[in-house]
Amino acid sequence: MPEALTDAQIADYAEHGCLVLPARLPETWLVRLRAEIARFEDEARGMTASNDRLDLEDSHTPDAPRLRRIKLPHTISDTFRELMFDDLILAPARDLIGPDLRLHTSKLNMKSAGYGAAVEWHQDYAFYPHTNDDILAIGVLIDDMGPENGPLQVFPGSHKGPVYDHHVDGVFAGAMLPEEHGLDVKDAVQLTGPAGSLSIHHGRALHGSSLNASDRSRRILFYEMMAADAFPIMGSMTRWDGIADYDSRMLCGTPTLTPRLKDIPIRIPQPQPDVPISIYEIQKGLKKRAFDVVK
Repeated sequence: MPEALTDAQIADYAEHGCLVLPARLPETWLVRLRAEIARFEDEARGMTASNDRLDLEDSHTPDAPRLRRIKLPHTISDTFRELMFDDLILAPARDLIGPDLRLHTSKLNMKSAGYGAAVEWHQDYAFYPHTNDDILAIGVLIDDMGPENGPLQVFPGSHKGPVYDHHVDGVFAGAMLPEEHGLDVKDAVQLTGPAGSLSIHHGRALHGSSLNASDRSRRILFYEMMAADAFPIMGSMTRWDGIADYDSRMLCGTPTLTPRLKDIPIRIPQPQPDVPISIYEIQKGLKKRAFDVVK
């Protein structure tokens, strides 16, 4: 029996590759998450370049700090780590991809009012192909997310289609242009909801988000995970430091040494551009952008 989702929600995710669960986190959690974000925003003051903890907006200055991502927040914050293991997060994931779950990565994308950076159209699976695609991202909406402040947009059903070419001039650029593949952005749906909602999208779902031109922040904490029997394909951007480290990333259930193979399309994200490993920097390899660039 499902733990957290209805049969209708599970069927909706299977059909469309995305789902919103409105107002799932209590206010007490949101207070804690926002306090942690404020702590890292304070840390960005005085910084002159991104580091292995914080990714800065291009318009950042030491006196006017602008933070666009907290990297691997579960490794640098007890609060973000505690939430990652809470059934508020894991129960919906178990309902969708099974009881044995492994963490791929975590990140907190921040679109501050008036300048938050866009993320170009892409599929997560293009960055990290695995032996099967029981892979998803659960997003925790820390602010109210509406059409005006750069919500996540997803092409429904795209998780059943091709893995699109995310290369430019033979180099991985981490993005594609929908119109070049016969897709109309009017067909994309926006994953909106009040603060405390959860968004879920499949690893092969084509998605992106425009810049935040509103007067409200749009911050979303992502926990990306997969079934424990999904193993990275050589050339994937998944970190691999041996099986002991890989098994240390189990979120729940039991690890395995038997990968499950699924007949699905795969593209290898190689060769990599000579830039810092950040989706924002990698996507600068595009010659044309789908979304406006922050000034």
